[in-house]
Amino acid sequence: MNVGWITGWFVSILVAIYLFIDAPKHGKNKWLWSILGLLFGLFAFGIYLIKTGRKGLGWPVLIVSIIIYSIVIIVYVFYFLLLIFGYSNAS
Repeated sequence: MNVGWITGWFVSILVAIYLFIDAPKHGKNKWLWSILGLLFGLFAFGIYLIKTGRKGLGWPVLIVSIIIYSIVIIVYVFYFLLLIFGYSNAS
């Protein structure tokens, strides 16, 4: 495992803990939101903030998480394509 995966899981765990504690304060199901936070990380956190009326912070978090996830997907697709078609420096 590399540092990126460990950091991603760490952030997801922190988000899940925060959602577990904060969800009941807003009348939301703490188990549902903590599981969503663990699985989807910042994406679920942004949606949670929007759903609880904190849109000023929720939208930027959601947009940044979408950008980050999109970049990760593009990098993995590019890497996969390089594996399939190969890469050569030969002229």
